[in-house]
Amino acid sequence: MTDTHTHLYLADFPEGGDCQVRNALSAGVGHMIFPNVDSDTVSPMLALHERFPEVTSVAMGLHPTSVGENWKEILEDMWRMLESGQFVAVGEVGMDLYWDKTFRKEQAEVFAEQLRMADSLGLPVIIHCREALDDTLAVIRRQSPKVSLVFHSFTGDPEDVRKIRECCDPMFGINGVVTFKNAQPLRDSLPEIGIGRILLETDSPYLAPVPMRGKRNESSYLPYICGKVAEIIEMTPDEVSDATDRNAGNIFGI
Repeated sequence: MTDTHTHLYLADFPEGGDCQVRNALSAGVGHMIFPNVDSDTVSPMLALHERFPEVTSVAMGLHPTSVGENWKEILEDMWRMLESGQFVAVGEVGMDLYWDKTFRKEQAEVFAEQLRMADSLGLPVIIHCREALDDTLAVIRRQSPKVSLVFHSFTGDPEDVRKIRECCDPMFGINGVVTFKNAQPLRDSLPEIGIGRILLETDSPYLAPVPMRGKRNESSYLPYICGKVAEIIEMTPDEVSDATDRNAGNIFGI
């Protein structure tokens, strides 16, 4: 299994994330992708990656909730880092209007700029979209990116899947939300998406799956998500693991 979205480097893991990487490997997770959040998370993310270079990969981006007045300087620094060639994607980027709409215009500008950066480097884009689907799709339509897109932590219904596919043909990151009692619309979406477009993720330390809900999430819980996806689309967990590994390999080159 590949955890295509996990933040084991965050301060939520004061032990540094090493134990959680080892736990994940013991649970059958063969590879983990760490998307960046802001300027402060770059160093701990790269440090954890450097301790486990064979089983982790890193993505570089500015998260929409981290967008502020100094976003241009931050993106200049991130552009220089992306040019180093050590990153498998631009991310985690996008739009989030759930918490605060103050920087709505700036979020759209930052997202558009990072799509341009990804196109220039030929890197896929990991998209965060929360309460902002129409805004997110509007930016994608304007930019018409040529690279692969991933809608991380997708929680929408089949109509959302169809709306997105009218704009682009992305991959969909499925995490612990799929196991929640109130997530039937998402479960209904999985056949619409199809196994060829599904990626597994945990989004650790957030959104721990049932039966771990309420705990700090970690990548070792990915088998619960894999099992639920398998149940919904009537495949075996091994078949889902193999298929989503191939999807992740094709998108991220791992």
